[in-house]
Amino acid sequence: MPRRVLQGKVVSSKCDKTVTVLVERRVMHPLYHKFITRSKKFAAHDEANECQVGDSVRIRECRPLSKTKTWEVIQREALQG
Repeated sequence: MPRRVLQGKVVSSKCDKTVTVLVERRVMHPLYHKFITRSKKFAAHDEANECQVGDSVRIRECRPLSKTKTWEVIQREALQG
């Protein structure tokens, strides 16, 4: 089974080798047919501690590394500015 890949923004990098990534998706409301933004935070493994808050990253599903960490950072785009 292929591993899922998601794209999001780093909102916290306080932990050692771990970043918190906010992933947003747009879904249509079943009754009103308006698009709503839904978001979820994922703990992702960052081996080199290179991600900073505000970076856009791609994360991939992996084996459980801890109780809450089952994702790993595979690509990073640095914050502009």
